[in-house]
Amino acid sequence: MTSAPGPLAIAQALAGALYALGQTGLLAYASHRWSLLGAPVRVPRVPAPWWAADDAPHVLVQLPVRDEPAVVARLIEAVAALDWPRDRLTVQLLDDSGEAAAALGARAVADAAERGLRITQVRRGSRQGFKAGALAHGLAHDAAPFVAVFDADFVPPRDFLRRLLPHFADPRVGLVQARWGHLNRDASLLTRAQAVLLDAHLLVEHVARQHAGRFFNFNGTAGVWRRACIDSAGGWAHDTLTEDLDLSYRAQLAGWRFVYDPSVVVPSDLPADMRAFRMQQHRWVKGALQTARKLLAALWRSPLPFATRLEGAVHLTANLVYPALLALVLLMAPVLAGPTRWPAPWVLASQVALFLVGTLPVVLFLALGQWRAGQRGLRLAADVGLALLLCGGLAWWLTRAVFEGLVGATGEFVRTPKSGGQPRRLVARDVPGRVELLGATLCLVLAGLAMHLTRPEATPFLLAFAAGSLWVGLGVR
Repeated sequence: MTSAPGPLAIAQALAGALYALGQTGLLAYASHRWSLLGAPVRVPRVPAPWWAADDAPHVLVQLPVRDEPAVVARLIEAVAALDWPRDRLTVQLLDDSGEAAAALGARAVADAAERGLRITQVRRGSRQGFKAGALAHGLAHDAAPFVAVFDADFVPPRDFLRRLLPHFADPRVGLVQARWGHLNRDASLLTRAQAVLLDAHLLVEHVARQHAGRFFNFNGTAGVWRRACIDSAGGWAHDTLTEDLDLSYRAQLAGWRFVYDPSVVVPSDLPADMRAFRMQQHRWVKGALQTARKLLAALWRSPLPFATRLEGAVHLTANLVYPALLALVLLMAPVLAGPTRWPAPWVLASQVALFLVGTLPVVLFLALGQWRAGQRGLRLAADVGLALLLCGGLAWWLTRAVFEGLVGATGEFVRTPKSGGQPRRLVARDVPGRVELLGATLCLVLAGLAMHLTRPEATPFLLAFAAGSLWVGLGVR
């Protein structure tokens, strides 16, 4: 007669089951990357201008800023140089800055106005609604049928409107999105890693979704909206921290079509330090889960094809990989110490399978983005490795963002500090990287335990996670 399993055995079995569940989730999201790799980069056919030479449509350019004195003058100068009839162009500096930064914005606005640009500085009595509130407030004061949006650190090229407006010849098109470039890609290892992540998003993910007719999102800047699309979708809302993603899905659920033109590149500054970058990622991740919480039910109830609904659900919930990844680390100790010992050939086979299903598609996804961005050889491989380490190191902080997005209140929209290449003064809300440093220590201890228990197959993952955690933790001390 066999005895009942003891508490330790039950705990180890439970840990093993949770570990398998987390690994299954990671593999499911990672293997989805395979579906994004095959679409070719095709610049959408650009129709001839659908307006008469002397009757260009009126365009409103909105520039939402808050306390960004290092870049606001550069932004206004670039917008003032746009090749568009001056009597058909209106610019709003939506300035929620404090008095000192607002004074700098006022001077830049006055200088541009003297040169013939129709531009105003729009000041509100409060920051209600944050960026979404500022955009909606500006729309209430202008009736232009097309609206371009640029964040403070972007530098639109002179022909931006000339190249994007023709896509609106199709009355179903509600948004045209341009690609982001990177002014400071080579400034540091951090900016190189960020460029990898953004290039994969813009040169692989957007391309594949457009090619397959799936939903993709406005990236918050460097795009042009049809005003009727914004209005019919319910306008800008501030009940999530990713107002761009939220409006994008509502608009496409309402039947509007989006166009992505990767041939039009709008360069911008990447966050130059780890604190600013981590703050940005926290907002993006939290807001994406808030948007999923808000719109997933409507997406699944829609009459759209199943493939479109599934792709949208994966897109909105993709950041669930961070708690799944963290669970693998935290559950590693009981899994390593458990009684199961697989035969060596099975261990090798399982590791190869996990690599092919889980790791390889992510590596290829990032590498393809770099290839399309013009990177080659060892530089490409090194930058992809940096991006993977960075994502692992961010898992501690972004797991918190996931749970805040799933169950918490909307929270404050914390704008990413824009340095314009200058050193940034730290802000009070910055949080030290103690959790990441403790996580790095834990991973090193677990790697030692794995070697002690003759489970070396676990050490590469743990050492990589430790390196990424150490990088992020030291960067936000």
